[in-house]
Amino acid sequence: MELRQLRYLVALAEERHFTRAAAREHVAQPALSQQIGRLEREVGLPLVERTTRSVALTQAGERLVERARQALAAVDAGRAELQALAGVREGRITIGAIQALGPLDLPLLLAAYHDRYPGVELAMREEPSETLASLLQRGSLDLAFLSLGEQVDQRSLAFRQLATEEMVALVPASHRLARRKRLRLVELRDEQFIGYREGATIRHVLVAAANAVGFQPRFAFESNEVARIRALVARGLAVAVLPRSEAQQSDDPIAVLELRGPTLRRDVTLAWHTGRAHSPAAAAFLDLAQQAELLGAVAPDSRGPAS
Repeated sequence: MELRQLRYLVALAEERHFTRAAAREHVAQPALSQQIGRLEREVGLPLVERTTRSVALTQAGERLVERARQALAAVDAGRAELQALAGVREGRITIGAIQALGPLDLPLLLAAYHDRYPGVELAMREEPSETLASLLQRGSLDLAFLSLGEQVDQRSLAFRQLATEEMVALVPASHRLARRKRLRLVELRDEQFIGYREGATIRHVLVAAANAVGFQPRFAFESNEVARIRALVARGLAVAVLPRSEAQQSDDPIAVLELRGPTLRRDVTLAWHTGRAHSPAAAAFLDLAQQAELLGAVAPDSRGPAS
């Protein structure tokens, strides 16, 4: 039983798909499948149930994954202790991020880290906040930039809020409300919306606020691509609610309106697992990320208090 086989099995358990698990582990899909097959032959039990669309773990697979996570965590902790003796010279860290970071300039932060520690490999994973929190809890990420909301499981996690910004309404330039500077959210109750997909904090904030004022938003379109959302609004297909920094990044024929009653806000927050020993490389990135304001990686008018 090899460590790489255990890592492949854990990746497969979390991704539920051979191709995605292989991409995550930076190996070819046939190679990952071959190693899982060897592991099954070694233990003498089937570990996964394969179908054309997805992968499910058998009872034996679930039990081995639980033990594999413990073993891999112990190995990673030992590696971290050894790296601490040598300093931050090499290593690999995996960073999670929501797609729309708005006032946070993550590329600038990554570039600053790379300049300081060129021997460390950086890996990125883009997911909704809810998924990022789960990945942190499972130890699949070193840290993540997410947006907090009621749907985000905060157990075993620590947070530092880096920024906060208001959310605004987007309507087509030809819309009956386009000449207004501001409006109440309830005035959009009869509109069709373009929204982020399920799991996104921005969508959750909108739905909760709409429910509080007496209506359920009707989503005609779903997309996590901000440019596509703005383009669909510009074509007159629906309205949208976005963070201000994401709403004003194009010359699309749209009107951006302040929302009142209630005012909606979203945060950009740095998160990490409180019970996991960070490698020196990950600890160095965590320290740098908490200085994002000093690096100029956060827009001055959107900086949030430490939490």
